[in-house]
Amino acid sequence: MDKLQYGRYYHIYNRGINSSTIFRQEDDYAYFLILLQKYLLAIADIYCYALMGNHFHILVKIKDEKNIPFLSPHSPMKNENKWQYLSFDELRESGIPKKQLKKPNPSRQFSHFFNTYTKHFNSKYSRTGSLFEKNFKRIEVSNEDYLRQLVYYIHHNPLHHGISLAFEDYQWTSYNDYLNKKPTFLDKKTVISWFDDIEDFIYFHQEEHELSFLKDWLID
Repeated sequence: MDKLQYGRYYHIYNRGINSSTIFRQEDDYAYFLILLQKYLLAIADIYCYALMGNHFHILVKIKDEKNIPFLSPHSPMKNENKWQYLSFDELRESGIPKKQLKKPNPSRQFSHFFNTYTKHFNSKYSRTGSLFEKNFKRIEVSNEDYLRQLVYYIHHNPLHHGISLAFEDYQWTSYNDYLNKKPTFLDKKTVISWFDDIEDFIYFHQEEHELSFLKDWLID
């Protein structure tokens, strides 16, 4: 499978192996989002998500390589995920040899993310083996109309799968993060700009949209 490319938009999704459950309890959803921030914020702008019982969707843009921070050897990610961006002047002043510094690989970050969640899930529920289908799915998106439709589709996933009668009432999507002023890891400003303003964002979500042109991108 092709590696994720810098500066590109991607619809990332996957399901449990054999469509098995990947979120059994409320804290499973919450922990998945904690890991999402830990592993992805350094390498991607995150726009929206939906976590369902046996699958998930995430819409992201991989950052340009120059905007991805170095990982200092003195603050390893396995401890507190302390990413440190160092300019050339700061590199000289730090005394850290440049060869000791590295930038995280976007594709590997996603793999680390999913592997860490799998280990947690397996330990918690006394299971072994793979949790997700092999290789997470990724579809590159280059059209703003597709981006809007994907935001709509991802937020409507609970309705699409009959989990909720009203997509707004489902807890584990990013939709309601856009309606409140609480701090969030999402790049809300960029997403709202695709809809012009928050009123149009809400209106777009309340209308019905034909998604047949997305049929090859959707997960059932």
